[in-house]
Amino acid sequence: MAVGPQITSRVPLFDGMNKIPGGLMLIPLIIGSIVGTFAPGFLDLGNFTTALFRDSALPLIGVLIFATGMQITLRTSGPVLATSGVLLLTKSIIPATLVVVLGTVVGIEGILGVSILALLVSMDNSNGGIWLAFTGRYGRERDRGAYIASAVNDGPFFSLLFLGAAGLADIPYTLLLAAVIPLLLGIVVGNLDPRWTEVMRPVPNIVIPFFAFALGTGIDLGNVVTGGLSGIVVGVIAVLLTGTTTYLGFRLLLRRGKESGIGIASATTAGNAIATPAIVGAADPSFAPYVEVATAQVASAVLVSAVLAPLLAAWVLKRQGGDRSHEIAAEADAEAVLAHDAAAAAAAPDRDLDPGRGDSPGRRRPTDGGAA
Repeated sequence: MAVGPQITSRVPLFDGMNKIPGGLMLIPLIIGSIVGTFAPGFLDLGNFTTALFRDSALPLIGVLIFATGMQITLRTSGPVLATSGVLLLTKSIIPATLVVVLGTVVGIEGILGVSILALLVSMDNSNGGIWLAFTGRYGRERDRGAYIASAVNDGPFFSLLFLGAAGLADIPYTLLLAAVIPLLLGIVVGNLDPRWTEVMRPVPNIVIPFFAFALGTGIDLGNVVTGGLSGIVVGVIAVLLTGTTTYLGFRLLLRRGKESGIGIASATTAGNAIATPAIVGAADPSFAPYVEVATAQVASAVLVSAVLAPLLAAWVLKRQGGDRSHEIAAEADAEAVLAHDAAAAAAAPDRDLDPGRGDSPGRRRPTDGGAA
């Protein structure tokens, strides 16, 4: 099998990002937060600049979710649902329950300057972009499809569910459904037309850097600094606690063995969680005094967890022999070769029918005997 020409980079930006666990998401996220903090005017230029670099996060994540759904076939749907269920249990439900129990003991003001609100908001959701970027390099199809868990725990749903008393707030189930519809449509289309599934396979590498940058522009580094040491503590606690529960879930419930470290990559805080303290404060005025500090602490936790969780997950995978990144990269290279050969094969008939070429049917080659 002929292999297509190797692509060389003068500056290996893509390969450099991929050397860092979750780097395809993490590095643009940090760059976006720097631009959003120090050069917000750039993002307000309008037209395509604003549309791509500031406002593109949700549409591009939607495309990624759709493409992820296309990889879920009837054969793989069972493992995907099982993985999603375990992630919801170990990343959201168990940690949130522990935080609420702590709140009943110490009160909503929390402990050591960290409010219950900040702890809960940092733990009961996850960064779906980090998860997709990490599992795209280290995981299997069932792991990438388990983005369903991030779609469910995204936003203030679990925070309101665990903190709100009966009638305190209505859970917006329609928004929850809207977050899952692209995935469901992708599953349907992917099972109907495998050819389109192959066309959409490169989507993660295309869209992740762009929506990560856009998400980063919404993170004000000033709030991260304001969160200070307490915000870093919140982020570290969130990663260690939820990373432990998800690891145990993958090992004990899913029986993933040496690949159990993949679960730790979900131990992150979603970027839109920064807005959740204000939403909770509006739903229950008793939390209003803690909203400002909790917002700063959650902003810190977003960046801390985005860095720490994938690094910790990659370290555990490597230590336990579950690092499949080289295997997955080899599979991607093989797919690229197949795509190149398919394109060459498709172009071959056009060359054969070209009357201007010496090997076309319109012109007879000389025989070995020299006859024209």
